[in-house]
Amino acid sequence: MTQHSPTSLLLNVGHAIDHMFLLIFATAVASIAQEFGFARWEDLMPYSVGAFFLFGIGSLPSGRLGDLWGRRAMMLIFFFGMGISAILVALTGGPWSMAAALALLGAFSSIYHPVGIPMLVQGAAKPGLTIGINGLAGNLGIAVAALVTGLLVKYLGWRAAFAVPGVVSLLCGIAFAAVAPRESEPPARRAARAIALPRATMVRIVAVMTLTAISGGLLFNFTTNGNGQLLRERFAGIVEDPATLGFMLAAVYAVASFAQVVVGRMIDRFPLRRIYLAVVLVQAPLLALAASAQGWWLMALQTGFMIAIFGAIPFTDAMVVRYVDDRMRSRVTGIRLGVSFGVSSLAVWLLGPVVKAAGFQALLMAMAAIAVFTLLCVMWLPGPEAEARGAQAPA
Repeated sequence: MTQHSPTSLLLNVGHAIDHMFLLIFATAVASIAQEFGFARWEDLMPYSVGAFFLFGIGSLPSGRLGDLWGRRAMMLIFFFGMGISAILVALTGGPWSMAAALALLGAFSSIYHPVGIPMLVQGAAKPGLTIGINGLAGNLGIAVAALVTGLLVKYLGWRAAFAVPGVVSLLCGIAFAAVAPRESEPPARRAARAIALPRATMVRIVAVMTLTAISGGLLFNFTTNGNGQLLRERFAGIVEDPATLGFMLAAVYAVASFAQVVVGRMIDRFPLRRIYLAVVLVQAPLLALAASAQGWWLMALQTGFMIAIFGAIPFTDAMVVRYVDDRMRSRVTGIRLGVSFGVSSLAVWLLGPVVKAAGFQALLMAMAAIAVFTLLCVMWLPGPEAEARGAQAPA
């Protein structure tokens, strides 16, 4: 599938939608809390944990259905399900109905990663670059969430921040149905490819993929759900307008998003383990420095640690492409995501209580410790010989 085909473009847009929708709540939480009668935004954050839990656990059945039933059909369910559930969130009248609607949104959002990415990289000549561009699209969705949500909340209210993107997702679903070619057979029925790696090496690779996905997911959820409020706190008295803060956060995400394209190109050219180590090596120092930074210094460091966190994302998908047969990529990705995002959804549940009890300084130092754990896990990856044997098989 070429990177510029209409189907590929819509798959990349789907990645943007997936990440954008899950972060609308985090960006608009202060306005929602005020309407629902909460004194502090931190007290409303735990109501969104169901969305992130189902985002992870839902990857298990989503991946299985993607391989055994078909990826095109699952992506249609994704686009239409995301659109309808976002509109339902906009119609809620209290915290518990919102929690239920957000959980439904999380369930549909679980489809994209185990289904959309394997569909995109199938047969790709440069899978690293394909994954990098897809990652850029996903993270630009995060930037759009910060910018568009800030503007919609300011001028139309938080309900429009869900309803307008919901309609966009429905339109994308209609377009995908029109342009995406029908599959002749589901991936699980296709011919197998052989990857000659010892079983112990494969177990080691899967363990590293899972552990780094857990730690990376924790960092991703802590930062993307907390960055808006972090900026708001550290820029108190400097910048107060929510739309301006949203633009600033969007700028951070937009700059950081391009790290995935650079990393993707490097994955196609250099040993994966070496690049992965270089990226995760800088995460902990930047997070530790940001713990006590204020104002514009905080924003500079925030840009730096988001570059490092976003830059680490393509590696797990690249490992799946390199070492896993396409017939079962959705299932393997679903299992990995089910475990990692299921655990990392705790970050969303803990974010409000931790910040309320200990502040962002303690949270950032905890994230620095998580980054050190990621580094230790990456050091356990097999060397270039195993990579070369995995890379010999077609994508």
